[in-house]
Amino acid sequence: MDITIIFGILAGLAALIGGFLWEGGHLSGLLQGAAALIVFGGTIAAVIVSFPATRLRTIPAALKLAFGRSERSSEKLIDDIVDMSVTARRDGVLALERISADHEDPFLREGMQMVVDGNDPEMVRQILELDINAAEQKHEGYAKIFESAGGYAPTMGIIGTVMGLIHVLGSLQDPTDLGPSIAVAFTATLYGVASANIIFLPIASKIKARSEEEIANMELLLEGIMAVQNGEHPLLVRKKLASFASAGTTDTPSSRGIAHETAE
Repeated sequence: MDITIIFGILAGLAALIGGFLWEGGHLSGLLQGAAALIVFGGTIAAVIVSFPATRLRTIPAALKLAFGRSERSSEKLIDDIVDMSVTARRDGVLALERISADHEDPFLREGMQMVVDGNDPEMVRQILELDINAAEQKHEGYAKIFESAGGYAPTMGIIGTVMGLIHVLGSLQDPTDLGPSIAVAFTATLYGVASANIIFLPIASKIKARSEEEIANMELLLEGIMAVQNGEHPLLVRKKLASFASAGTTDTPSSRGIAHETAE
């Protein structure tokens, strides 16, 4: 799990609560069950109405993408592709079938299997590009769910505040109770705005960032697969794929890669 997103959410909540307590507030003043029910219950209901059931079922996958940690670095993927390039030039493309079948990345497995099966390079590229587009659209759908929640939550907070004010003003008997009662009513607005800007919208942004990483890796793998199919030299493959690595994250080729390339 990526602890940065957990740390960020907790830090945001701590900053808000800490600032409130610093000004002399009491924690009990922030705990209002009715306001939480209106804001979070209303937001969930609005999201359910906004999306079909098939999209709502993707929420666990969206959370996994946002909170999970990617174990596939571009450097490791480059090393794997270069190894496959060495094997293909030394033992033939058919020798890649067993190696690619054991790889953890399904996109690479699919692409290499098509290469082993002798498919036309242009057809292989078209199919893999369709897979990339499908993954990009899927991730965009993930983010839209949380962006919608981030849009509804502040509105639900305002609705909760208005409902609270209606209740306060409609049952007001002692004017001295007006201030505390209004403060309680505005808790709903706080819940809505805070949840949108600390939870829902940041999660949507995190999903987009993770999507960019995954799409970049898939594009890297696409170029690597095509290079292997074209029989390019491993050194050339490494140089080509290095251009896809993020600036400042490309390490010196591993000793394993250098050994293979030298042997070739």
